[in-house]
Amino acid sequence: MQDTSNEIVSQNKELSIWEALIPVIALIGMLAYNVFIFGEDALGGSNQFILLMGGAVAALVGAFNKVSFDKMIDKVAHNIQSTTGAILILLMVGALAGTWLISGIIPTMIYYGLQVLNPTIFLAACVIICSVISVATGSSWTTSATVGIALIGIADALDISTGMTAGAILSGAYFGDKMSPLSDTTNLAPAMAGTDLFTHIRYMTITTVPTILVTLIVFIIIGLNLDASGTANTEGILNSIEKTFYVTPWLFVVPTLVIILIVKKTPPLIALLLGTLLAAVAALIFQPELVALLGGSEQLNFNTAYQGIMNSITIETAIETDNKVLNDLFSSGGMQGMLGTIWLIICAMVFGGIMEAIGALARISQALLNLFHTTFGLFASTVASCLALNLTASDQYLAIVVPGKMFSQAYRDKGLAPENLSRSLEDSATVTSVLVPWNTCGAYHSGVLGVPVASYLMYAIFNYLSPFTTLLFAAFHIKIKHLTQKDADVAQV
Repeated sequence: MQDTSNEIVSQNKELSIWEALIPVIALIGMLAYNVFIFGEDALGGSNQFILLMGGAVAALVGAFNKVSFDKMIDKVAHNIQSTTGAILILLMVGALAGTWLISGIIPTMIYYGLQVLNPTIFLAACVIICSVISVATGSSWTTSATVGIALIGIADALDISTGMTAGAILSGAYFGDKMSPLSDTTNLAPAMAGTDLFTHIRYMTITTVPTILVTLIVFIIIGLNLDASGTANTEGILNSIEKTFYVTPWLFVVPTLVIILIVKKTPPLIALLLGTLLAAVAALIFQPELVALLGGSEQLNFNTAYQGIMNSITIETAIETDNKVLNDLFSSGGMQGMLGTIWLIICAMVFGGIMEAIGALARISQALLNLFHTTFGLFASTVASCLALNLTASDQYLAIVVPGKMFSQAYRDKGLAPENLSRSLEDSATVTSVLVPWNTCGAYHSGVLGVPVASYLMYAIFNYLSPFTTLLFAAFHIKIKHLTQKDADVAQV
């Protein structure tokens, strides 16, 4: 996790709200036109350039308000530096996906998953499985990179929409990410608001549990109405997997070890690296002929083993079977396949960094804070600020840090306990980050799962329902905790 708890929020009192909004309006307009022209291919590079153009507009606004170019570049450099961990994880996820494919781990997950998960219960099961894994690991990113990839494969085989499946995966993953004490955002939000971790988690259950229950009900209803045509092809798919890979439950040892490592608080980057290396060993043990073929030979020796493993880690790998569905499914881009997502993140950080340097982010948050004077208005302005920052700063951490710093005193002035703010930050900043294609989270998950944000947007039910739930509770004053006199005295000190 990047250390943002002591970060100073850049402010510029000379910058008007309309000037702060100019880059936002320009960016939204340019992105809308670009997506209209390129469609799903917009993420191939043109959206990245549009983000840079949005940064250029922000820089012009900053120059007009006497913000130095060096300050803007320094903030961009800081923002890009803060994504170093995310970029390395993305590269390692690409490597892991490649070795998990050639070792037979992903095919084995799909093989057994097809026999257990039928279309009727599949989507609800995705939510539950990903919730459990994410609570255990504290990471929605790790959940997507492990069981998420396998579940997308099972969905393909069952002829279930990958957009629906990705929405179910992310709903469960972000429920766990919010509720786990191991999660970085779950630790960051109370630190910004001024409360403790477990008070924050307990208070979050008030809005989070109803939201995940509604999400489950919706996916159960969708499942009951799914066309189960994919089940007819299951037997053929299972036979094709058996012909191509050596399928054994022993292959589950590798993903199990990775999850245990993360539960034991091993840094995700190290856990993913070990998962990649262990899968490479498993490939040599269980799929030697396949490794040799990827190494350009029919005989496995040290050179062909090295070449086959390195190819799976670094470049695109495609495993040919006698089933067209599996041919599309059993492919991986390796580390190379993650470069487009990394490109998007870097360009998003350029725009977000310049917006922060010129004081636009703080100005937008302050305007939202001044817009409402009631308790509900305070909650609404917090949610709006978090959503706006996920769109403009392109980073969920900034979407927590900036409103957390700007709004903490306002909550105390209203006599509201700080956990109201920390819960609102998580209900709006953490979960909606994955709904923005150029946000680090949206870019990551769409890249890892191979599903565009536009395809899973309407099915990420938990993610877009959470802000509405927190506003609903605020509107009807349900479980809104107020400061005690003791709390107020402590705050004044």
